[in-house]
Amino acid sequence: MGRRNKKGRNITGIVIIDKPTGRSSNHVLQQVKRLFDAKKAGHTGALDPLATGVLPICLGDATKVSSYLLDADKRYHVTCQLGVVTDSGDSDGAVLNTSETPTFSEQDVANLLPEFMGEQDQVPPMFSALKYQGQPLYKLARQGIEVERKSRRITIYDIQLLSITTESFTLDVHCSKGTYIRTLVEDISHKLGSGGHVIMLRRVSAAGYDLEQAITIEQLEEIAEQGLQHLDDELLAAENALPDWPSIHATDDMVDALRHGQTIKVNQDFDGEKVRLFDANKQFIGLGEMTEQGIVAPKRVFVAV
Repeated sequence: MGRRNKKGRNITGIVIIDKPTGRSSNHVLQQVKRLFDAKKAGHTGALDPLATGVLPICLGDATKVSSYLLDADKRYHVTCQLGVVTDSGDSDGAVLNTSETPTFSEQDVANLLPEFMGEQDQVPPMFSALKYQGQPLYKLARQGIEVERKSRRITIYDIQLLSITTESFTLDVHCSKGTYIRTLVEDISHKLGSGGHVIMLRRVSAAGYDLEQAITIEQLEEIAEQGLQHLDDELLAAENALPDWPSIHATDDMVDALRHGQTIKVNQDFDGEKVRLFDANKQFIGLGEMTEQGIVAPKRVFVAV
């Protein structure tokens, strides 16, 4: 007996969710998938349950670009509460210790920030989704187990101080993939002479998408009541996800070859290693890599419709 087809529609596109606090990214993903009645869905990098903000969710064939979006830069607003250290680095964790909040000024914080700019090594926190021997680190952390973690190379492109109170500071951070804002904030708080933890984290942009394009789950639910056609109007085209990548326009024969995993030869000037692929009707069909000799190899190709 053949395998039963997955339920749901073959729909392709990207919806930018303004993730609410208190929910996991996977929970939000499953809600969106259900609302769109999509057969396949994936997000482009999880946010902590505490965090809010930009969470691009790819539906259908658009999931084939999700890994490339995951590699993109991100920007956050984050508030650190000084004087309290938690095991998770945020207010969802258990308090480890408290201390008196030091006296500090805007200038004190501003003077520290350049130390955290640029390319650097960062050790991921135990409370993370990274895996150790098949187990997510956060599960080990909840059992009181700590294991050695390898540092990862990250880049902090810019940090701006947005505001301070007598017990907290709020930053705007533009960073590379793989950056743990909780770890960054803890490091800055220790430099101020007091530990701290994240009490607010909001992703304001990711992979070129920002909050102006985002929609809440509640808004999606209201639109869904009007019918799937109205819901589909909220989808962004997958080809717009990587606007900096050059485009290759292929003939019908070339498209057929690409969909069969074969390379093609094009007479276009070399303008980048990674390219977007379009057919003769300017329909987006996927992603490829191109050599200086004009040989294009398919990497993520959409199914024919």
